[in-house]
Amino acid sequence: MPTAIEKRNAMTEQVTGAQALIRSLEAAGVDTVFGIPGGAILPAYDPLLDSTKVRHILVRHEQGAGHAAEGYAQATGKVGVCMATSGPGATNLVTPIADAHMDSVPMVAITGQVPSAAIGTDAFQEADICGITMPITKHNFLVTDPADIAPTIAAAFHIASTGRPGPVLVDISKDALQAQVEFVWSGTPELPGYRPVTRPHAKQIREAARLLTEAKQPVLYVGGGVLKAHASAELKVLAELTGAPVVTTLMARGAFPDSHPQHLGMPGMHGTVAAVTALQRADLIVSLGARFDDRVTGKLDTFAPHATIVHADIDPAEISKNRTADVPIVGDAREVIADLVVAVQAEQEAGRRGDYTGWWTQLNDWRDRYPLGYDLPDDGTLSPQLVIERLSAISGPETIFAAGVGQHQMWAAHFIKHERPYTWLNSGGAGTMGYSVPAAMGAKVGMPETTVWAIDGDGCFQMTNQELVTCALNNIPIKVAIINNGSLGMVRQWQTLFYNQRYSNTDLHSKHIPDFVKLADAMGCVGLRCDNPDDLDATIKQAMEINDRPVVVDFVVHQDAMVWPMVAAGTSNDEILAARDQRPDFGDGEE
Repeated sequence: MPTAIEKRNAMTEQVTGAQALIRSLEAAGVDTVFGIPGGAILPAYDPLLDSTKVRHILVRHEQGAGHAAEGYAQATGKVGVCMATSGPGATNLVTPIADAHMDSVPMVAITGQVPSAAIGTDAFQEADICGITMPITKHNFLVTDPADIAPTIAAAFHIASTGRPGPVLVDISKDALQAQVEFVWSGTPELPGYRPVTRPHAKQIREAARLLTEAKQPVLYVGGGVLKAHASAELKVLAELTGAPVVTTLMARGAFPDSHPQHLGMPGMHGTVAAVTALQRADLIVSLGARFDDRVTGKLDTFAPHATIVHADIDPAEISKNRTADVPIVGDAREVIADLVVAVQAEQEAGRRGDYTGWWTQLNDWRDRYPLGYDLPDDGTLSPQLVIERLSAISGPETIFAAGVGQHQMWAAHFIKHERPYTWLNSGGAGTMGYSVPAAMGAKVGMPETTVWAIDGDGCFQMTNQELVTCALNNIPIKVAIINNGSLGMVRQWQTLFYNQRYSNTDLHSKHIPDFVKLADAMGCVGLRCDNPDDLDATIKQAMEINDRPVVVDFVVHQDAMVWPMVAAGTSNDEILAARDQRPDFGDGEE
């Protein structure tokens, strides 16, 4: 067996800092980098040309690189990687970095920086990207010594992928990339003080199990942390063992099958009546990898007023941040749920078992009386909900869907049948318009054998559609469904409901300009259009049959369709509307 010194010598070689960077990426297992070269990062692009392990995909805008890295990470579970030059190249990554931070996406962003002697002089294309991104990264590094490149890359990947995942930025000065250095790769970063807690405290687990067996109206409130922890299988075991209802947040769609009888759907501002009301009327909420954000709680001081709160999260900063936890549990969701299963089994073996019969009678009544649905337009035009429903049915449950932000995002959350984990990608925390197309691109690169649909609005699509050129040139045959209502739909819905139908600057006129079919053709894609319900299935099937190029389908839909149910911003979840001016009857005399 070689000694530690022999192993070290075997990994030692004189190289440039740029070569050290590329070799570090290879050693970290990176197979794809999305980026654009520029002056400060240019030294890194020369050895990148020689790499046989790392594929570089030249995007058309740095924002596209960041979102593509996110989509790659969310679909594969690996760390996504993007690269940009200094100044405006780096600042164009700020939005996807913020997006990844909000949604706990493991990502490493590598940026070039002006030479170390010029830092702070307002040199050409200089920006303090570490200072700019400090609030929106899990950690960031400024590297000016070439000897620090390899250990910093090792640390960045470790930090991004462990504990609560998130984005890490590595900013490297140009002179550090150009200088000679002895390349040493240990792969084991030394990070004093960084020790994420993964195993939960046994006493807290036992208390949570006891509360579950004593509760009459419990809810398992499941967030994106369950997906990050790869705990979907354990969640199903816990749910079926307890018999408790399950709600999955926007970031957790697919963590628990929509078809499961215990699943009440998505909670929140546009959640199902059953899911929203179950949380409001619960006597126990067991939160697993969720953060009690405002979109779920509504007016916070009126949220779930009678519920005891068990809050499990890998990030201790989230515990009791918004709602005080009666039983706080810090730990990885997979470990927490697995231990909960054992503890609940022990309770049941001791003869203590929860009885939720009356609760399910109430829940099923709400679910039966207020199911998700929509009205078809009276004028025979295309319903956006129908488009998404048929996309889901024809594409199948293994398809990956990446949604933009707005009405189409909520309709996709509801009317796609989410049966499998890691098939639903969206910008939940930041709500970033322009996320969908590049995220779908990244997902397709990571999962090349899987069908990937981007469901986008005509507003979102016009922010980042240039990445279709990247897809066409790099053989990344994603499919794009534009839900084209000619407006910024969600903002228009609010103007309809709260601003007396004064439609200030929400009409995009995009049913005509641009012509999305011609635009798709110009970018090397196949462009299709559908505006008639009778042609809907045939158009989707035609798109499904094209796999040698990206496909863009312009679905021209009814402009006045709205997202229901809805809880107006700043109001209590008790004020949920099943449809316009229709408050559900909960037996409280306030229908």
